[in-house]
Amino acid sequence: MEIERKLQSMGLALPSAYTAPEGLKLPFAQVRRYGNRALVSGHGPLNPDGSLRSPFGKVGAEASSDEGYQAARATALAVLGSLQRELGDLDRVAAWLRVFGMVNVAPGFTQTPAVINGFSDLILELYGAGVGRHARSAIGVAELPFGMLVEVEAEVAL
Repeated sequence: MEIERKLQSMGLALPSAYTAPEGLKLPFAQVRRYGNRALVSGHGPLNPDGSLRSPFGKVGAEASSDEGYQAARATALAVLGSLQRELGDLDRVAAWLRVFGMVNVAPGFTQTPAVINGFSDLILELYGAGVGRHARSAIGVAELPFGMLVEVEAEVAL
C-alpha cells in the first residue's frame, strides 16, 4: 500500500464514491477490469463526501487555468479512489497507459494541456515515471456534465 502511504504523507485523501444527483441513473461501471487492464470511466473533481467539487463553469471565463489545474488534480484523486475501491490496493497498478482529459472551455481558451497537467502531475508524483508515464490527450469541449471544469478517463495495466 505504498501509494496510499504516499497520499497520506502528502496530506491527500481519496474521496468517497461519486454521489449521483437524485433521479440520475448511471448504468455503467466506474472501473471495468478486463484481463490485465482496468478502464476507468470519465470522472470529475469530487469533494471528500463524493459530491461534485466547485467551481463550475468554463475555464477561461468563470474559472481560471489554476482552478482548472486544481480540478484536474482533484479528478486524479477521484479516479484513484475508484481504482482503490475496485482493486483494493493502488499498488496493483503496473502502468498508467492512457489518460483522456476534457476541459470545459470558454471560446478561445487553448491551454487545455496545462489544465490536465493537474491530473498527470499527481499521477507522476505518486507513481514515478516508470509506472506513471502515460499517453494523453487534453481537449477543450463546449460542455461537461453538471458544469464540471474537467472530466478525465483512463486506462491502466494491472
